[in-house]
Amino acid sequence: MSTSPFVLLPSSHARVYDTFSAADELEAQLRQKIRGEVRFDAASKALYATDASNYRHTPIGLVIPLDEADVVATVAICRSFGAPVLSRGGGTSLAGQCCNTAVILDFSKYMNAMAPVDPIARTVHVQPGIVLDRVREAAENFELTFAPDPATHSRCTLGGMIGNNSCGVHALMGGKTVDNIESLDLLLYDGTRMTVGRTSEAELERLIAAGGRIGGIYAGLKRLRDSYAELVRTQFPRIPRRVSGFNLDELLPESGFNVARALVGSEGTCAVILGATLKLVKSPHYRTLVGVGFEDIFIAADHVPQLLTHKPIGLEGMDGYLLDAMRQKHKLLEDLKLLPPGDGFLLVEFGGPSQADADGQAHALVAALGQLPARPSSRIYTSAEAARVWHIRESGLGATAFVPGKPMRWEGWEDAAVDPAQEGSYLRAISALMREFNYQSPMYGHFGQGCVHMRFDFDLESEAGILAYRQFIERAADIVVAHGGAISGEHGEGQARAALLPKMFSPELIEAVREFKLSWDPDNKLNPHNLVDPHQPHEDLRLGVDYKPWQPETHFAFAEDGGSFAAATQRCVGVGACRKQDAGAMCPSFMATGEELYSTRGRAHLLWELMQRELLPNKWENDQVKESLDLCLACKACKSECPVSVDVATYKAEFLSHYYENKRRPLAHYAFGRIDLWARLASIAPGIVNAIN
Repeated sequence: MSTSPFVLLPSSHARVYDTFSAADELEAQLRQKIRGEVRFDAASKALYATDASNYRHTPIGLVIPLDEADVVATVAICRSFGAPVLSRGGGTSLAGQCCNTAVILDFSKYMNAMAPVDPIARTVHVQPGIVLDRVREAAENFELTFAPDPATHSRCTLGGMIGNNSCGVHALMGGKTVDNIESLDLLLYDGTRMTVGRTSEAELERLIAAGGRIGGIYAGLKRLRDSYAELVRTQFPRIPRRVSGFNLDELLPESGFNVARALVGSEGTCAVILGATLKLVKSPHYRTLVGVGFEDIFIAADHVPQLLTHKPIGLEGMDGYLLDAMRQKHKLLEDLKLLPPGDGFLLVEFGGPSQADADGQAHALVAALGQLPARPSSRIYTSAEAARVWHIRESGLGATAFVPGKPMRWEGWEDAAVDPAQEGSYLRAISALMREFNYQSPMYGHFGQGCVHMRFDFDLESEAGILAYRQFIERAADIVVAHGGAISGEHGEGQARAALLPKMFSPELIEAVREFKLSWDPDNKLNPHNLVDPHQPHEDLRLGVDYKPWQPETHFAFAEDGGSFAAATQRCVGVGACRKQDAGAMCPSFMATGEELYSTRGRAHLLWELMQRELLPNKWENDQVKESLDLCLACKACKSECPVSVDVATYKAEFLSHYYENKRRPLAHYAFGRIDLWARLASIAPGIVNAIN
């Protein structure tokens, strides 16, 4: 490897502990005006200091707004103090978009309403905190759906999907989030409220002529369009999954000067979304899934263009590495047997007006596979089998992040996209780069649109390892740009990739990106240092060269985690499967309360923070950590349902054993803890025991 031009900060957490000097005053004013919840305590800051990414920024505080009036009041009060604001939904962002030194607005608990579906216009209006599956369930009553459906569909929110321009399996059928937004209701940092969407030239001129703040925004966007139109046309990759940068192409005349869609993917850096009108598409009522097995994932990728000629509604891929990880963790073992022979797999889904039609398309594909030189294996699934196979694919991130006996795997280069015709070549080039750096990663994702997810065993704790990680993503970006692709095909840039945008776009287009941001947020107070003037990818790491967690003696061995309680809590990678509320048993306390504090993820994050001895005081005697664990039923659902097997029941037992080392336990503990003694006494003197009871 060549000598790195990058320099680490003296501490990789150097900006994590930036303080906001007027936090106490700000909190007091928020408490006076907000009808929702205001939390500036240590535990709340710890809960929201990270998302599903590698990054960690201590927030100023947390507001859980009850309604739009709360949001407007929060932003106004923050503006009076000059405090930054960050919008957040499910908190599953992988590039660091959902953590910042800011006042966080969590929309997921209260602002999750949805208007009735309009089956004629095929639209529905939603608040930003609504979970995607709730929208899809309502739309399916009219055989409609919201096409983008990422693997986190059971807990991701629409506000977050709009912020990141999410995609998912069926973007192949109906496009990315940007393609399915009709209008957005916005609140700007300066208090301006507006609803934006497609804008005719006559309407554009009328808005500009009206003047004021709104007229000024439209005038600036028109200047930006007129100045950079040709650069946008020539430099934006013409591929299905270009999420990188702002959607400046939506301002072009041929796109109808669609301001709402231009803001999709802006990662909360331009406006606070108060509501959105979504476009719904026809949902094929009957579906058939085909599994296709190839010799390896590269050969599978080579054949994607041929499979696309059969017009599937979904085409996903995954390699044998992902399956091996599941086998080592004893996850979904019976489901894995459903896959055909091979070491690289494509899942091809067809939809039609009848089951016979969908089945016919599937059989036509299988017949065509027999003519391919690669001679892949295949299997057509029943509906019940298809659900099990899709579960394998959706478990990809969590299943490969932690595998016993192997290093943790991290995001950082997990989201690039190329034209499907370039997919095999791109994957071979990345694979060669991986061998050079001695990295390993699974390969899975949205092969039908050229977007391949990966998760690498980066060393993010040593200076040499962090610099190697930075060198790797620089060179990986060169490879994807050389293939005409985008450095982000779904997860967005955030802190992980924004600094790489100059590799994709010329200095002139980078300036256009800056102008777009400043048109909306000239004071740079909305999720600052994301996309524009970004922090570097190797800074502000959750781990980093100064990562030296507390390593207390424990009662449990934590053998799969190197004997370390800190390492055990580090398993949680933030995908938020514990925040689903419609299926399974994990996590009962979150299902009942909707509180991050009582989710498996929240508890794991608090215990991880406890091991840092920075935000949370009193070590084992921390009362807020105990409060988080009090509602844990120790049902062990997390150990079996969590894709990385976070075992909060064991963590709770370990914590409480230390918490009560120097204090008396509640009477109930003695009652249940000595149940064997009470049972023996009851057998000897049942009358006395019954009288006591």
